[in-house]
Amino acid sequence: MCLRRELKEALERQAATTEVLRVISTSPGELDPVFHAVLANAKRILQAELGMLWLADGDGFRAAALHGVPSDLARMRQREKVFRFDPEVPLGRLVRTKQLDHVVDARKEPGYIKGLEPFKEFVDVFGARTFVLVPMLQDDALVGVIAIYRKEVRPFTDKQIALVQSFAAQAVIAIESTRLLNELRERTTDLTESLEQQTATSEVLSVISSSPGRLESVFRSMLENAVRICQAKFGFMLRYDDDAYHTVAELCDVPAYIEEMRRGPLRPHAESALGRVAKSKEFAQISDITAHRLYTERDPIFVAGAELGGMRTIAAVPMLKDQQLIGAITIFRKEVRPFTDKQIGLLQNFAAQAVIAIENTRLLKELRERTEQLEIRSQEIAKLNQQLEQRVTDQVGEIERMSRLRRFLPPQVADLIVASGTERQLESHRREITALFCDLRGFTGFSESADPEDVIALLREYHAAIGEIIIKYSGTLERYAGDGVMVVFNDPVPVENPALQAVLMALEMREAIGVLIEKWRDIGHELGFGIGIAHGFATLGTIGFEGRFDYAAIGTVSNVASRLCDEAKPGQILISPRVRQAVEKTVTVEPVGEFALKGLRRPMLTYNVLEALPSKPG
Repeated sequence: MCLRRELKEALERQAATTEVLRVISTSPGELDPVFHAVLANAKRILQAELGMLWLADGDGFRAAALHGVPSDLARMRQREKVFRFDPEVPLGRLVRTKQLDHVVDARKEPGYIKGLEPFKEFVDVFGARTFVLVPMLQDDALVGVIAIYRKEVRPFTDKQIALVQSFAAQAVIAIESTRLLNELRERTTDLTESLEQQTATSEVLSVISSSPGRLESVFRSMLENAVRICQAKFGFMLRYDDDAYHTVAELCDVPAYIEEMRRGPLRPHAESALGRVAKSKEFAQISDITAHRLYTERDPIFVAGAELGGMRTIAAVPMLKDQQLIGAITIFRKEVRPFTDKQIGLLQNFAAQAVIAIENTRLLKELRERTEQLEIRSQEIAKLNQQLEQRVTDQVGEIERMSRLRRFLPPQVADLIVASGTERQLESHRREITALFCDLRGFTGFSESADPEDVIALLREYHAAIGEIIIKYSGTLERYAGDGVMVVFNDPVPVENPALQAVLMALEMREAIGVLIEKWRDIGHELGFGIGIAHGFATLGTIGFEGRFDYAAIGTVSNVASRLCDEAKPGQILISPRVRQAVEKTVTVEPVGEFALKGLRRPMLTYNVLEALPSKPG
């Protein structure tokens, strides 16, 4: 009966762990579902009444999640409120120790005996008697605490506490994954916004270069791109002379306001956006014109903008030539939402281009009025315009090429091509390389018997560990499929001693994966790790089709590395004779005999790498 109960409890713990991992995998970037699943499963398995998850904030905590907590206590979940606890109560003590704290009877705690609040209230009013506090640690830094409470004096078992510790580790992984995902989203948003702005700039430059002397189309293109990219409602282009503005182009769907803007010279108040531009020759923005003093005082231009145009937020940038104001671009929103620095920067860029367009038009007019000699100069300017258009086209093409390369090729290959400005490195070529192949022993059996979620989680952990090491040693990731990974050295980035680089990387891989194997063994996964390394010539280049290219190394050296990996026992790093010759003064090896490898006519004498020799003082 005892054995059946233990088996049932083990299954319940495993099911709870699986449920938490499922929530983590299905809720990328969302922490609330993960925290809820952690507390709900921990409270259920530990037969407790209350569960809290605290996140560290300086020397205090914020209540991030509560489960089974009475409404009177739910007030603690105020995300911006930081609670700081006395060092003599368990949570305050944990800030200093960062150690698990199992309190069997809260009424015997020094903080309770001394009557420290709110700890005493928590024990007497809400009935918390036995509880366990499990720290959430990342690189020895306290990230948070999972707290599980019982309303009776009944200690938790070691297995129950171990389950909460497992949940704490999973919660830390979820927090870090969310942080990385948010960073990726922000970076993607920034890159998308930058690409949109650069594309808009390229379009305007193209219009300028293809429409010499036709300012209407240039101004229209500028306003259309400015309004679209800056998420505005409408915009105006104004000329400035004789201390007044004159509307020369507009993008607006309110005829009455267009008529008002074109009625005559505009002499705005000095405190308005256009008035500040005229005075300071710098960018000006008003977040809400209906809250501005000039609107309250019924300034005609302010009233027309708000009541005819429906505008609320306005931004204006100067058009300067030789530090003299010659005009302005102004855009509006119908809601209160200030424009960002990047949007203002784009608007300032358009203003500079408008000045260039105006100046080009003036020069073109002069050229047309001059003699044949000046007409030759006009042709030169046209040629310059064509060069400018080609430059814009080339820049857009380069951006697209860089995006494609970084998406489908290994980082070293993409970076090298971008730096060199040519894709010649992608063409088929032959080079002497070192190839390393590694995989997990027993992975096939594990993947057939384990839950898919466990397989995916293990692969993520495995790939993350070896991925960092590959980058550290400047290896080129040729491919990976499941647990099998192929890395090459000396192409496309030259390496002085590629064999040594591969062996040193393999040693670090073996150590790192060894730690993971011990961890996996503790949870019942019997896996091993083997590596094969060979050195020789291979043909390298891109394979695939448009839209999906891979960088591949084809030749006997790749096959030998793969075959050596197949022969390697768990923990072995099998190397070919050529690799041994290159590293014999740096590492210790042992012969393991000859292997008849598929594809080779004669058996190959093979060596196992034991360890790196200590470096001699310089």
